[in-house]
Amino acid sequence: SRIMIHQPMGGTEGQAADIKIQAEEILRIKKQLNTILAKNTGQTLKKIETDTDRDNYLTSREAKTYGLIDSILTKRK
Repeated sequence: SRIMIHQPMGGTEGQAADIKIQAEEILRIKKQLNTILAKNTGQTLKKIETDTDRDNYLTSREAKTYGLIDSILTKRK
């Protein structure tokens, strides 16, 4: 299996003020998510920011090494 990490996405339309509000919220969520990922994976915040800047696909082994998952199930019990 594969895992993808990326920055938050959003879409809005309307008045400039509404678009600004939405953009600020996405940036707030991005910072919060990156902080959570850094804390829980053991990666630096800078690495998380770089790795989530665009779609980043990882194999199950890569995700385990990265710290995103704890184990890989190879067959059902």
